[in-house]
Amino acid sequence: MASLYIKDAATADHAARLAAMLGVSKTDVVRRGLMALETQLSPDERRRALRDRIAEWQKANPLPPPTGLEADKAFYDWLSGEEDD
Repeated sequence: MASLYIKDAATADHAARLAAMLGVSKTDVVRRGLMALETQLSPDERRRALRDRIAEWQKANPLPPPTGLEADKAFYDWLSGEEDD
């Protein structure tokens, strides 16, 4: 079972307060919120396949072009500050 981690402290506090008021878990509060937001989508948006939405997002947010550089052990050692001197 995965745990719920909300990075924003104010949001996490709000979810905890709502959970306590409703007598449910924070996960249930988030689930209910997501379900409420989903009702705001048009029927067409709700029916769109996930792969179509991902493809659209990838088209709008392309990866940068390859640099041709090799990410080998030396690179990762340098990146972590553990390179040999």
